[in-house]
Amino acid sequence: MTRPDDATCEAIVRGRLSDPFATLGMHGTPPAITVFAPDAGEVTVLDAKGKPLGAMEKIHDEGVYHLAFPKKRKPFAYRLKCQAGEHEWDRDDPYRFDPVLGEMDEYLLAEGRHEELWTCLGSHPKVHEGAEGTAFAVWAPNARRVSVVGDFNAWDGRRNPMRRRMGGGLWELFIPDIGPGTLYKYEILSAYGDVLPLKADPVAFQMENAPGTASIVASDAKPTWTDDAWMKQAQRDLRDQPVSIYEVHLGSWKRGDGDRALSYTEVGPLLADYVKDMGFTHVEFLPLSEHPYTPSWGYQPIGLFAPTSRFGDPKDFAAMVDHLHSQGIGVIMDWVPAHFPSDAHGLARFDGTALYEHEDPRMGFHKDWNTLIYNFGRSEVSNFLRGSALYWLRELHVDALRVDAVASMLYLDYSRNDGEWLPNRLGGRENLEAIDFLRDVNTQVNARSHGVTIAEESTAFPGVSRPVDQDGLGFNFKWNMGWMHDTLEYISEDPINRQWHHDKMTFGLHYAFSENFVLPISHDEVVHGKGSLLGKMPGDDWQRFANLRAYLGWMWTHPGKKLLFMGCEFGQEREWSHDRSLDWHLLDDPRHGGLQRLVRDLNAVYRDNPALHARDCAPEGFQWIDGGNAENNVFSFLRLGKDGDPPVAVICNMAPVLREDFRVGLPTKGRWREALNSDATDYGGTGSGNGGSVTADGQGWHGQPVSASLTLPPLATVILTLEN
Repeated sequence: MTRPDDATCEAIVRGRLSDPFATLGMHGTPPAITVFAPDAGEVTVLDAKGKPLGAMEKIHDEGVYHLAFPKKRKPFAYRLKCQAGEHEWDRDDPYRFDPVLGEMDEYLLAEGRHEELWTCLGSHPKVHEGAEGTAFAVWAPNARRVSVVGDFNAWDGRRNPMRRRMGGGLWELFIPDIGPGTLYKYEILSAYGDVLPLKADPVAFQMENAPGTASIVASDAKPTWTDDAWMKQAQRDLRDQPVSIYEVHLGSWKRGDGDRALSYTEVGPLLADYVKDMGFTHVEFLPLSEHPYTPSWGYQPIGLFAPTSRFGDPKDFAAMVDHLHSQGIGVIMDWVPAHFPSDAHGLARFDGTALYEHEDPRMGFHKDWNTLIYNFGRSEVSNFLRGSALYWLRELHVDALRVDAVASMLYLDYSRNDGEWLPNRLGGRENLEAIDFLRDVNTQVNARSHGVTIAEESTAFPGVSRPVDQDGLGFNFKWNMGWMHDTLEYISEDPINRQWHHDKMTFGLHYAFSENFVLPISHDEVVHGKGSLLGKMPGDDWQRFANLRAYLGWMWTHPGKKLLFMGCEFGQEREWSHDRSLDWHLLDDPRHGGLQRLVRDLNAVYRDNPALHARDCAPEGFQWIDGGNAENNVFSFLRLGKDGDPPVAVICNMAPVLREDFRVGLPTKGRWREALNSDATDYGGTGSGNGGSVTADGQGWHGQPVSASLTLPPLATVILTLEN
């Protein structure tokens, strides 16, 4: 190879070399080597055994070195010995190595059909051509140059420019002698010739703790999993299973000494013990993918493949999941493909163009959150997001993804005024590209993982939880936002006014089986001035607690899976804040402790009685006894399981009035046990009730063949189970 000319040397030292492998490294026959080492005063080429082969000539004052080997006829292995003053060091030359990515990887990534893209993109410690180091790969099709920068090269973008793979705009580089724990970013020279702010790796598996924003080379060692049996049985259909979800913000559930956030390994056993004791079947975490802004609670993520480093590294996250599984607890995580923040180190204009987002703000900007919207119609972007979903499910053993803000994805005019949005190709308001994306994600999750997906979708969009092959979106479940709004509005009313709002409690049964629903009392109901769940209850202290107990009884017996945000189970008084622990000291108060015991017992009754869960998603699982008793604020209904499952009768008295000799129709003659009474003294109630059971031997009533005379406690839910 001839010595690089002055223009090429100038391009090297100015960081304008777009094809570094054409110049740097070893080339030609006979071979010659060119290196850029601005930190060295002298550079010597060594053979594979460390024998000096010759001092390199400095051909540019800022550190370009060159040496030809006229007597050699073929390439050979070499290392470099550098010297600056009295300091000497050996290093390998990144530009002597062949590509790491294979042609099939490049083809599939370019097509947007690589279903394990995390195995190619990002940073991967490995041995390549006999050398230990890390392989980096990133998608930036419109960049002139992409460089890996970090402490290892003084964050100097001139030193490690990457090889461009022409097919799909991919850039890759194997850098020897660096490994796990290395901080890095990408320096990108845009198509317009400007150097962009340093970018974090979109497929980083670990990131620096905030306020740091660097990516970290993660260990390639697989987590030590002990949950094989769990993962095999986790593929079952959950529609006929008891699903009771405890929603958790990990940083504020419980804190350590000095208000310190607990790590994954510290909080995992505590949370598992608590959730198991309370009888919840699943934990749902607010997003734990990396996010720069703590008050976003994770809903403005930067690292869609990286568990947040606030609580530890990816190994620690995996250990927490594994421990929860060992205790029989499923793990759900909120996942956010609806939008992403515009932080300079993130995805926004990643290569100087609107790469992940839309160029037109009418398609690409969320006014509500001041965030950007993914371009779901771009195959590489949808592949990136789909890869993130599969990564959490397959590699980190998360059992389900709750997909945030689906409504904002489905509608082009979501939270936009006239003139602020563009119709689809058919002239409508539906985001056809987002719909296709969601269907594709759900199809791939179903085909390639054990996991399920849950949609937070607040509109009446049809078929959210219907299979894709039946023209649905393919989610397994959907949050029932209408049920939540209506019933909270009802229970917040003074009981004297409730007769005028009776339909708020009954209306949900008109559509309860149109989707596979989860009933959510989530974090969204206890923030932003909404107060706590207990704080929504009217009346004096006794009535507030009684109202909440009765409402939770209604929720746990209503068709649909259950979700309750942390703290609501014991009556957190203050509005939730991510900056502090829950008020666990409240459990010293018998009223709060009683409420907690109620939720524990509700979970047990729900789990132990198939009638309360086996037909959650089928109309055959519910039957009104009397849904029209608005004057007395009383609701009564039956929950029905599959053939052979004993029925369960539920009577809710939403008035602060003790009702004696209250006749209720029942389907079967015999003794009905009072399986739960939310007014029991153990829960902080008055102790009114039926002495443990009632006998159904009276005349037909409410269209049922027999009836029983009950005492209905004030502001209480009573659950009756038929004894054999």
